[in-house]
Amino acid sequence: MTDPAILLKAYRCICIARAMAAIYENNRSTCKYVHSVSSGHESIQLAAAFQLQPGDYVSPYYRDESLLLGLGFSPYDLMEQLLARGNDLFSGGKSYYSHPNYRSACKPTIIHQSSATGMQAIPATGVAQGIAFREQSGKADPGAVVLCSLGDASLTEGEVSEAFQFAVLKKLPVIYLVQDNSWGISATADEVRTMDAFCYAGGFAGMERIKIDGADFEQSFQCMQTVFGCVRKNRCPYLVHARVPLLGHHTSGVRMESYRSEEDLAIHRALDPLKVLKRQLFQEGFSDGQLKEIEKEAGAYVSAEFEKAVASPEPDVRTAAEHIFVPTSVTEEGGERSPEGARKIMMVDAVLYALREILEEYPEAVLYGQDIGRRLGGVFRETATLAAQFGDHRVFNTAIQEAYLIGSTVGMSAAGLKPIVEIQFGDYVYPGFNQLVTELAKSSYLSCGKFPVQALIRIPVGAYGGGGPYHSASMETTLLSVKGLKIVYPSNAADMKGLMKAAFLDPNPVLMLEHKGLYWSKVPGTEDAQTTQPSRDYIIPLGKARVALAVSSSGLVQKNTCCVITYGMGVYWALAASKKFNGQIEIIDLRSLFPLDEELIFETVKKHGKCLVLTEEAQNNSFAEALAGRISNVCFQWLDNAVEVLGALNVPAIPMNMLLENEVLPGALKTEARLKALLEA
Repeated sequence: MTDPAILLKAYRCICIARAMAAIYENNRSTCKYVHSVSSGHESIQLAAAFQLQPGDYVSPYYRDESLLLGLGFSPYDLMEQLLARGNDLFSGGKSYYSHPNYRSACKPTIIHQSSATGMQAIPATGVAQGIAFREQSGKADPGAVVLCSLGDASLTEGEVSEAFQFAVLKKLPVIYLVQDNSWGISATADEVRTMDAFCYAGGFAGMERIKIDGADFEQSFQCMQTVFGCVRKNRCPYLVHARVPLLGHHTSGVRMESYRSEEDLAIHRALDPLKVLKRQLFQEGFSDGQLKEIEKEAGAYVSAEFEKAVASPEPDVRTAAEHIFVPTSVTEEGGERSPEGARKIMMVDAVLYALREILEEYPEAVLYGQDIGRRLGGVFRETATLAAQFGDHRVFNTAIQEAYLIGSTVGMSAAGLKPIVEIQFGDYVYPGFNQLVTELAKSSYLSCGKFPVQALIRIPVGAYGGGGPYHSASMETTLLSVKGLKIVYPSNAADMKGLMKAAFLDPNPVLMLEHKGLYWSKVPGTEDAQTTQPSRDYIIPLGKARVALAVSSSGLVQKNTCCVITYGMGVYWALAASKKFNGQIEIIDLRSLFPLDEELIFETVKKHGKCLVLTEEAQNNSFAEALAGRISNVCFQWLDNAVEVLGALNVPAIPMNMLLENEVLPGALKTEARLKALLEA
């Protein structure tokens, strides 16, 4: 039997949660932001919360206010977020109710997560992945677990499957608590899925599972006690499928009376966890008067907390743009770019050397992706020998799971690791785009800087040699549209190494776009992508462009010069084209697309009065066009002509045939023609 004191604690918490739901409903004009409450789900949430320890991690979902109450957060703490007040300890008024994030020594850690249904499964599993790695290294709290809370409807999301796959493959200490109230907004379970969470979990060999009545606190508590004990001891994933009633609205904005029948509501009300727990307390000898007194105290407590929250200040509007990124320690170029006696290396070698040096220096660094392990060492061989040197636990293959690759870095970073992942080709970033946008990019901002995601995501991009429509894409405009990410794009070996070191050390998510046509300098005219091997400590701060070619003295004498603003393969098209113009062309290699070196760009444009922005991307609506517009606004009075843009033809993919590929790409000849027209204008 469960300790009566625990039953009474749960009863108090449920009374508080019910009083909170009632006061929100009775003050709808004040509680104007969309929110969900836990009515009907309280027992299973509290049963889980009571098992969690300070060394654990928990990833709640948007209906988990009772879980948070069970962890010791006050109604005031939660109401500050409900009302989006400035004192909201989770997000400073930026995020929805019951979207917590928290880090302290006295409670479990709660990483940031989005509202995207089911998306928390991957970051939470990434935390478990990090715990398992730290345990193997002897640096984790023994027995620490991760609790990932989900609604049953979310299990139809493919990304939940990716999380389950990885959890069972690696035997991770994660508990998936699935709260099944038979509804997914207005769609019933029978309408949209053929099996419940318990049946679904049966397809993942190695996933322990159990089905319980989540409205019964005593059953739920005993079950969660057993499950937590099992996972703490056996280090295996476990799924708990808890059937619960839904007693409130889906959200304050989607009212239950608009789609649920009275018959359905009556069935759910008959399963009310408060009534079930009250009966159990009567059996333990508590009187009706005692329980009513607890209910009365809860109501008074919640009313006082609500008054305090309503009186609290709104956020200072000056904080609206804070915490997008946290500061990086790398602010100056350091080390030797061209040490005396060092040999020349290709860009692909620079990748290998940079990764090797990072793994040697930082034991918390891990490298993973498709085919990067010891058998192949990456499809471009840029990770060859690393698994053999550092072990399969630090350099390892993953399944074809781009969402997991990207999203797991959120949890790995929160657990104290420094993940480096490779998306095998740029075209494959899109299956992971959801995690990139909803989890990585927003984590620092919505957690007020508590959970920046330190992740280096390597993405080979670009077209050459008939790579075809699914291995040749450039997608920097798409990536740059996502705020909260940093994006670098080296064009030579030295920059590759220096930028990779800075990207790794940056505490924010950094995407490194690596043109695969430059890896081996196989494309004619790209020989200068090979450079002297920089020193081990060489580093380049993000956001600093370089002058790839300066105007010659003879060019300045002619007083008719032009600058090219470009990056990646564009640097070599511009260099080839510049040979026709007697020192009249200056080329700026951006190296970093965000942050962007606007100071050098504008200074250079003002010096020449004529500018071509050159990109490999399709031109219309591109980053290059946006940059040209910005240059025009800032440098208007210094311009002799409109800022020109040259990009690829506006086709949806790079064609396989190399003649067609060359026709689509800008290339050196098209660049030369555009520069000629600019200089003659």
